[in-house]
Amino acid sequence: MTAPLLRTKAALRAAVLGWKAAGESIGVVPTMGALHAGHLSLVEAAKAGCDRVIVTIFVNPKQFNNAADLENYPRTELADAEKLAPFGVDAIYVPGPAEIYPEGFATTVSVAGLTEGLCGAHRPGHFDGVTTVVSKLFLQTGADRAYFGEKDYQQLQVVTRMARDLDIPCEVIGCATVREADGLALSSRNVLLPADVRAAAPALHRVLRQVAERLRDDESFGPVTAQARAALHEAGFTEVEYLDLRAADGLAPMTRLDRPARLLIAAWLGGVRLIDNIAVG
Repeated sequence: MTAPLLRTKAALRAAVLGWKAAGESIGVVPTMGALHAGHLSLVEAAKAGCDRVIVTIFVNPKQFNNAADLENYPRTELADAEKLAPFGVDAIYVPGPAEIYPEGFATTVSVAGLTEGLCGAHRPGHFDGVTTVVSKLFLQTGADRAYFGEKDYQQLQVVTRMARDLDIPCEVIGCATVREADGLALSSRNVLLPADVRAAAPALHRVLRQVAERLRDDESFGPVTAQARAALHEAGFTEVEYLDLRAADGLAPMTRLDRPARLLIAAWLGGVRLIDNIAVG
């Protein structure tokens, strides 16, 4: 059965008020739509951990640096609702821009430190847009727990810090990345990959695994990184924005494996920006 589509804060809060009065826990899965198996795995986790589950669908203009990217972002509301039907979610919140950013809206939520480097260095203002909308969604849904994928690992760290710093009573839960059979991390942007370059996309994950293996063998990060970038260019990637080793907690730069770490990468293939990361150490 398809969950009700709620388009206003008033309708959402009326539903939440009833659930809270009954002592039920609420989970939220914030999305921009174009749902795939990765999103649905978050819904499964929310269903397992909460009495009620809300999936939000909002293509957030404040986290796009490029107007064409915003325009081209896939919008598949009806198909998304059909994909969610088997999971029995309790509400799909699909607010219009005015519900999130009403006339005169003048507040930005910004997290320092964690947003610098990696995607933050290449997408100025992106994480301010993320934290602003996510803080609003946490407050509008009244969620006790929120579920995010580890594929966007910097985002996961940023949102976790934001909720903690602002005393928003919502536990942020990270869930494992879901991949295609060939290793490509699932993303709504994957559908934009031209057919003639799609076969090259798994090289992103393959190179990450190779780098991780060499770091575990105590090889130096600098030479390994240079060879990895060369391998990606040979595979057909046109630009590697970053390939970094960072602390798993806090994202401090690292040069050797002396604590749990993450390898993070962003690269362009066929005009599409792909990101990925894996745990190391």
